Amino acid sequence: MLYWLARARARLIPPAERDGAVLIDLGCGGGLLAPHIAGKGYQHVGVDLVVSGLEQAAAHGVLPVLADARRLPFPDGAADVVSAGELLEHVPDWPAVVAEACRVLRPGGWLVLDTLADTAVSRLVAVRMAEAIIPAVRGIHDPALFVSPRKLRIECARHGVPLAVRGVRPTLPALTRWLVTRRNAVPIVPTFTTAILYQGRGRKGTQ
Repeated sequence: MLYWLARARARLIPPAERDGAVLIDLGCGGGLLAPHIAGKGYQHVGVDLVVSGLEQAAAHGVLPVLADARRLPFPDGAADVVSAGELLEHVPDWPAVVAEACRVLRPGGWLVLDTLADTAVSRLVAVRMAEAIIPAVRGIHDPALFVSPRKLRIECARHGVPLAVRGVRPTLPALTRWLVTRRNAVPIVPTFTTAILYQGRGRKGTQ
């Protein structure tokens, strides 16, 4: 699922607009985003707290940085793009992560993210149903940390990034095939509701 989401998130990232452009990938894990943005012209910097994940990311050409996303070791305006994929729903203080992401983003830079909504239906689908179908994901999510799209938009706006959000979901026929075969990627596509899983994309103001 993380691979599928990384591929979908990469589609929100435009090609670099200048030489030396930097993309900071918060919660980069093993570098799943890297192959999907290859050729877009960014220096890919990955931030994580898990050393083994950073080692895997480095093997994919990511510059690894061991750091807490709530206290980033970068100056203001260091990044042309900040990506936060499947991160906010694992962080007790997600507004601090948003504040840091927006701080290190240069004026005109892009924030892209995806996370789980703070709703009853999200808790049902992403926790109870997912754990019943895929035992390996048991205990991964704490529903108390899920993020309201409305609150996220408000928080991003406070830091100069007007965020547009849209719901996304896996395509059901492909997901069904994957559950049977465990083969082939499942496309992530837009859907009409942000009640379960959603993406966000916003450009930092230049004023």
